[in-house]
Amino acid sequence: MRDDRPAIAGHVRRHLDHLVLPVAALATARQRLSRLGFTVAGDALHPFGTENACVFLADKTYLEPLAVAQREDCEAAALQGNAFVARDLAYRFRRGQDGFSALVFSTDDAVADHARFQDHGLSGGDILEFSRPMKRPDGKEAIGQFRLAFASDLRAPDLLCFTCQRVQPLPADRTALETHANGVTGIRQVILSEPNPTDFQYFLQEVVDERETEAHSFGMDIPAANAHISVLNEAGMRGFLGVDEPLTERGLRARAIVFTVGNIAATEAMLAANAIEHVKRDSRLIVTAAPGQGAIFVFGE
Repeated sequence: MRDDRPAIAGHVRRHLDHLVLPVAALATARQRLSRLGFTVAGDALHPFGTENACVFLADKTYLEPLAVAQREDCEAAALQGNAFVARDLAYRFRRGQDGFSALVFSTDDAVADHARFQDHGLSGGDILEFSRPMKRPDGKEAIGQFRLAFASDLRAPDLLCFTCQRVQPLPADRTALETHANGVTGIRQVILSEPNPTDFQYFLQEVVDERETEAHSFGMDIPAANAHISVLNEAGMRGFLGVDEPLTERGLRARAIVFTVGNIAATEAMLAANAIEHVKRDSRLIVTAAPGQGAIFVFGE
């Protein structure tokens, strides 16, 4: 299905950059993700009270398990208008300490994105600029500087989207961190749920900067430059993921991440060796969410 509106002026289909996974504690996330066969980077503290321990993938996407390190700092930052922290605290209040709260896309101009989101009534808050230190592989310290532009839909309080501009990128040599025992090389698809997916078509089109949408009986798909963003209805969640529960609430919710692996048999053997419960459906391995892993993980070649 194609949208009849004019093409987005000057648009470039966005690359999926990373996914935010709230966790109760980084230690729990590290233990769970390591058992799932991921290499987890060291803990890193944000200047507004949150901390992460990321999983970097060879396709240059990554997972961001996010914990609250200093609640007082988070609450103070939220009061000062920090949308990232405010939405994280709100998500934890509504959904608990483990989950999947945000989709992040790369950009070269967060200021322009912010203006576009405002023009379409989709702004999720003021632009956020911050910097943080990181140790290089040689032990020296580098400073990364970031600029974020937020988009949100008031009908979907449990999902935040934003674009991330790396004003001063952190060191790019992450080869060792991008190699994983489970064979994962990248993210193929991100799955959201909503009883009537096309109600959120225009919101996601603006976030991804892409008009083309494929609607089907299970929901809809919108292509980012490097992955598909899918919104599934109840039948889609059941048919694709085996989630046999009614979608009683309205609003977009981030539910699952589909990873690409090089050898599905090797991935399955690793999961079995680490006593990770999983279900095989067709040629995919499905691992349900657990503490430290706030989304359903799907592995496929």
